[in-house]
Amino acid sequence: MKTVQSSPDQVLIQMYLEGDSEALSTLIDRYKEKVFTSIMLLVKDKYLAEDIFQDTFIKVIDTLHSGRYTDEGKFLPWVMRIAHNLCVDHFRKIKRRPTIKTSDNYDIFEVLNFSEAGVDERMAQNQSNIRVRKMLDMLPQDQKEVIIMRHFAELSFKEIAQITGCSINTALGRMRYGLINLRKIMTEKQIAL
Repeated sequence: MKTVQSSPDQVLIQMYLEGDSEALSTLIDRYKEKVFTSIMLLVKDKYLAEDIFQDTFIKVIDTLHSGRYTDEGKFLPWVMRIAHNLCVDHFRKIKRRPTIKTSDNYDIFEVLNFSEAGVDERMAQNQSNIRVRKMLDMLPQDQKEVIIMRHFAELSFKEIAQITGCSINTALGRMRYGLINLRKIMTEKQIAL
């Protein structure tokens, strides 16, 4: 059990292909929080995010079984690219971009875990998270995606560039302009975190 948990992604993939379903469970558990949070931040609907999350891993399983996965040691960026593409496909299908939601329609406690903080800390953190999410919603989609992938999924700019289909310099530029725009929003709207 311990060896499965600490095995590298490539080993777990090979174990899964050889019939060990626990290896796939370990891979999913290892990355589910990052993948789900990134999806949730893009689609802003818990149930839709759960559906896209499941579809992501169905595509992962299908690709692994078909032998089309080429192991480059970058399992998480590959999964994030699949999740990102499924989100884009969803928005294309309904022919709209994500809408800006207010805190009234947004339950922050379904996404973030506040089990360790006291009530007053949770309230302050909740208000801060709501402000950050509202500010992110004000950014252009390409800047918002890069910030989410960098800060919430902890991907490198090279990985972000591969996922979004742009150059590393473009990803860096989107991040830079996104942060500049966030600072402007904070100043103009006098938002304190």
